[in-house]
Amino acid sequence: MTSRTLICNPLYLPVISVPDKLRMNDPRIIVALDFPDSMSALNLVARLDPSLCRLKVGKELFTAAGPQLVETMMGKGFEIFLDLKFHDIPTTVANACRTAAALGVWMMNVHALGGRRMLAAAREAVTPGTARLIAVTLLTSMDQSDLDEVGLKGEPQDVVQRLASLTRDCGLDGVVCSALEASRLRKAMGADFCLVTPGIRPADSSPDEQRRISTPRQAIENGSDYLVIGRPITQATEPVEMLSRLNKDIEDIRDVSHFDNF
Repeated sequence: MTSRTLICNPLYLPVISVPDKLRMNDPRIIVALDFPDSMSALNLVARLDPSLCRLKVGKELFTAAGPQLVETMMGKGFEIFLDLKFHDIPTTVANACRTAAALGVWMMNVHALGGRRMLAAAREAVTPGTARLIAVTLLTSMDQSDLDEVGLKGEPQDVVQRLASLTRDCGLDGVVCSALEASRLRKAMGADFCLVTPGIRPADSSPDEQRRISTPRQAIENGSDYLVIGRPITQATEPVEMLSRLNKDIEDIRDVSHFDNF
């Protein structure tokens, strides 16, 4: 069994095959730092523990604070998901991915709608086994009416599966998908294809503008590897307490799920 499988999807391995150290050092939650400036982000980061979560830096924060903030947070021990959804001509995307990899991020993404040549160029730019390279399929804010309006044929889950298959064919490490598509993708793509799921909300929280949402339990049970969670943590009165609660929920599910298949 390869180290990639061990790291990317321990949910599908026997309990005895996953060392405690690896389980503890591969947190499932990625906290989305959707802040307008570095000070706001760093105030929250100072309260978090890199053994309990990874961090996601998106367009707003990266535009405001740049790679210096990413380097600062990595210096504090956090692994960074650079969520910039590169979508441009192949050469431009390849150069952007190469630069992100040189920055030292843990994960980056491109948009699968950029097509085969763009995805292949991104893969060539990022050496497999270094930064993880995944692709966005459909934004979790999109539903059937949005697909109809922009001319994408089929239901959301069908479009997601087509784009995920293209992503895998181009050699990328996985995709961003909602938990609603995760179960189907897990069966189709196999255990070592990474599924990163945004739109995660605790059962008692507001969905905000997300439409294809799920709870942490639903996402993990459907086969998601990593859960991107923003406002339920960042806007909580006690964000560390909320993070700990969510991690506990995930660990409880992992202790009883999937392992009976071995």
